[in-house]
Amino acid sequence: MLDVRRLRLLRELSLRGTIAAVAEALAFTPSAVSQQLSALEREAGVPLLERTGRRVRLTPAGENLVRHAEAVLERLERAAAELAEVRHGPAGPLRIGAFPTATRSIVPGALAELAVRHPNLEPMVSEIDPAGVAHALRAGDLDVALIHDYDFVPALREPGLDTEPLCGESMYLACPATPAEAGAGAVPAEARLRLLARWRDAPWITATPGTLCEAMTVRACQAAGFSPRVRHRVDEFGTVLALVAAGQGVAVVPQLGVADPPAGVALARLPVRRRTKVAYRSGGAAHPGVAAVTRALRAAVPAGLESGDGEP
Repeated sequence: MLDVRRLRLLRELSLRGTIAAVAEALAFTPSAVSQQLSALEREAGVPLLERTGRRVRLTPAGENLVRHAEAVLERLERAAAELAEVRHGPAGPLRIGAFPTATRSIVPGALAELAVRHPNLEPMVSEIDPAGVAHALRAGDLDVALIHDYDFVPALREPGLDTEPLCGESMYLACPATPAEAGAGAVPAEARLRLLARWRDAPWITATPGTLCEAMTVRACQAAGFSPRVRHRVDEFGTVLALVAAGQGVAVVPQLGVADPPAGVALARLPVRRRTKVAYRSGGAAHPGVAAVTRALRAAVPAGLESGDGEP
């Protein structure tokens, strides 16, 4: 009989690439991970890993076993969800991950809703960039999370995770409020992306490298025919707008990040959208806590944003 915990380690190795990365993520020592994977090979009766120096890669048999592991782990998640509903419904600790603008604009309303409807649920919120959500969910560090993607940075299918749409929002060019920019918001849709090219020689403010927000700005500028000259790298959009107001550069900012912009900042809507989704482990949609949080998040989406199905 194959050990499910060892199957999980094999799945993580297929996704993270090295035994050291698996060990760090799951709070094991590298030697313990190696021992468990060796035990799994003995259970399977065939080689699952090929060792080349300090690195390992999955054999065809190992890759095939990972596909079966995904199905097994999903069924176990469904079973856990059904048992949780029978035992106590929405109750106990539930770990929620969210990116900063959602933490400020959506999560507080959802938490207030949960406190009224499900007082026995104990939601715990952690801010996390969407790029790190998949690993955190699969490792069990989170139970449910908000993620996003952009028109220029589409989301990739993540093994072991399911998602459902929550809301959509516009992206805005934030630039100094000169007289020339006073009517920027009225530019026809087909010309809006060309607004970026007007600022090709300006310093730019982007998020930190490796984030989806940073990739979106760079790719939007490239679509407008240039690569941005980045001066500042800042993740908090309130700070980004303050820097724009101080004449430190221009930036692309999502709708949730442009509430109450400071004086001296002009905003022009771009033909680029950000889509927010709720993510959880495959098979976990029916978990009473996950379902309750998803409903509360949906109810807390601010007015003026698109619903998950694209309707305003």
